[in-house]
Amino acid sequence: MNTIQKLAVNAVAVTVLLGLAGCAGMSAQDKSTAIGAGVGAVGGSILTGGSTAGTIGGAAVGGVIGHELKK
Repeated sequence: MNTIQKLAVNAVAVTVLLGLAGCAGMSAQDKSTAIGAGVGAVGGSILTGGSTAGTIGGAAVGGVIGHELKK
């Protein structure tokens, strides 16, 4: 992975973490969905070497798992 891709992955991770700080008015299920999507995006990006499809796919899968955990 080149330097620009690493920078992009790190920027996405920081943005997700800062975005989660604004979750005060969300339900527990909404928070779980958002956290799952964030973790999934980072995991998908890492596993696929920073590919966009891997990041989006990871976010989608993580969001679904997070949503289902808090039902």
